[in-house]
Amino acid sequence: MKKFLLSSVIILVLSGITFTVSSQDIALSQANKSGIYTKDQKMAVTAFAENLAGDTLHIKVFENNTQLLYQKTLIIGKDSLRIFEGTFKEPCSIIIETSAQGETASIGMLVEPEKLKPGAKCPRDFDVYWNSLKKSLNSLPVEIKTAAVLGTESDKGYSCEDIEINCLGPKPVHGYFAKPEKTSPGTLPIVLLVHAAGVKGSWCRSEPSNALKYAKMGALCFDLNAHGMLNDEPESYYTNLENGELKTYWLQGITNRDSVYFRGMYLRLIRTIDFLTKQPEWDGKRILVIGESQGGGQALVAAGLDQRVSAVVAIVPAMCDWFGSLAGRMGGWPQPFESDASKKEMLSALPYFDAANILKHSGAIIFAEIGLIDMTCPATSVYAALNQARCQKIIYTVPYRPHQQPQGALSNTWQEDYYKPRDLFIQNYLK
Repeated sequence: MKKFLLSSVIILVLSGITFTVSSQDIALSQANKSGIYTKDQKMAVTAFAENLAGDTLHIKVFENNTQLLYQKTLIIGKDSLRIFEGTFKEPCSIIIETSAQGETASIGMLVEPEKLKPGAKCPRDFDVYWNSLKKSLNSLPVEIKTAAVLGTESDKGYSCEDIEINCLGPKPVHGYFAKPEKTSPGTLPIVLLVHAAGVKGSWCRSEPSNALKYAKMGALCFDLNAHGMLNDEPESYYTNLENGELKTYWLQGITNRDSVYFRGMYLRLIRTIDFLTKQPEWDGKRILVIGESQGGGQALVAAGLDQRVSAVVAIVPAMCDWFGSLAGRMGGWPQPFESDASKKEMLSALPYFDAANILKHSGAIIFAEIGLIDMTCPATSVYAALNQARCQKIIYTVPYRPHQQPQGALSNTWQEDYYKPRDLFIQNYLK
């Protein structure tokens, strides 16, 4: 494993990363490539839209994602336009949105994000609650069901199984487990893959190919189904779940800590790690959890709830700082505190499942990607959570990143500047 410890927090800004974000005809730029500013440091954003000269550029400036500071319009000329200047004394996010003739472009900034704190305090009995749940989980006799998955010619030398493991709560663990077939005991790292929100989309289902990808990199890999639903079922099965039992699952039970939907999801994380660490091939040291959005939130939670987790790749993570609105900010997905449920009851239930509280016990290296124009998992919510972790953090702040991956010309920049560094981190960690 390559050593990564250089400092407790690393903000990554590569020389190849441009400070300009462009749509087809609108280019926005700021002088600070990372988008991170100190208190009272001047921000300045310029726009260039020569092809739209003579048209009107509509500009909106938001603080903390949702608070409209002001809006204005400017006539586009042949030269660049200074569309925003400002300084801020408190930690916050700033998002500039522009539009003209159907073209849009946005860019984001953060002020002293390392000083952001969660919107609500951690419950006093937080550790007691989770220690009790872990004890109950450990006392539950393990029952495992396996079914071999037929591979392709290229999968020779690797095994893959459809796994079911009993767990506390209404649903068992379901996922695919793959590994090299001929390996000496105590030699392989673990990779746990966790999925983004949803029920029937390709991004939220476990697949043998996902697990086999990392097995071929020399790891024990489990592609975990977030909902405990069956693998490889007809499309109608997932559609019925999405429209029925799992409809708006993220808001289920949010007024009772023993009924919060994420309780079962988090327990399945621990149960899966228990299974993986009992494999004789595990090297006893490395457990890497990788996920995006809801999966990124699960990755952070796994690191906080299970100290065996040694590293995390959390991409625009959800489940962070759910009570950000109490501090005048937008909370992280799924924004449960912004729902119509009883605020008092949610304050009694949800803090036990907020990554901002769970991360306080993490000792894992955290590799995090944060989109500065993300309106689903706001940058402030992610930082409020990461700031609670007392471990090494490698942070990519992406001024032009929304929650979804970019399309068009930006996708090429994305591939070079973000996918490659992330893949390099993973590859080096698994060496």
